Amino acid sequence: MFSTADLCDSYRDEISVLNTPLNSYGGVDIFSGEVVTLKLNRDNRALVEMLKREEGRGRVAVIDVDKAFYAVVGDTLMGYAHKNGWAGLVINGYVRDTKITRDIDVGLLAIGTCPRKSFEENSSYRDIPLNFGGIEFRSGDYIYVDSDGVVVSDKRLIGDGIE
Repeated sequence: MFSTADLCDSYRDEISVLNTPLNSYGGVDIFSGEVVTLKLNRDNRALVEMLKREEGRGRVAVIDVDKAFYAVVGDTLMGYAHKNGWAGLVINGYVRDTKITRDIDVGLLAIGTCPRKSFEENSSYRDIPLNFGGIEFRSGDYIYVDSDGVVVSDKRLIGDGIE
């Protein structure tokens, strides 16, 4: 187990702290892992494919949709994430189906909820730096999440996966 407060105390010069509050909608409130970044423009097809077809290996997907008021994750994608071993999803955007997602053993942080999804088809970009909440997220970074907040480091501070 870990605490983001303890990580901040022990690694104060080696971590960044998300300065935007996100809400927890998953079945796990404490999780950590290697970051995989994904930039979406409302269209979540790339996220669907990643969660459905790729082994998560305890990693955490960090998804930026620029706070667009559309849900990019719901119960189906959370089911894929759980089945394929993703530790969590951190979204600069919105989610839906939260009565169900709260019962799936994967971490899920987002700004809030929105019942609609987008049907637009747009480009997405994987493994590019993402900037939100005062942090630059890069694939290969390590993220640590608990009820106190989100901490990111460019190196592994503790073990990966659900703690």
